[in-house]
Amino acid sequence: MNQPSRAHEADADRPDPATPVVDSVTLMNGRRELIIRHGAESYRLRVTASNKLILTK
Repeated sequence: MNQPSRAHEADADRPDPATPVVDSVTLMNGRRELIIRHGAESYRLRVTASNKLILTK
């Protein structure tokens, strides 16, 4: 049985279709890690050796 194709895999993970989607390639811009500031806190987003994303405080 054929399943309907998805326009974008990330769309399935969004509870609200109005939620913006940013591709990780665009966000990382060729880097393996970046710092995200959220108020007074800093978080490190990095790409692992197995190509997964990890966010740490």
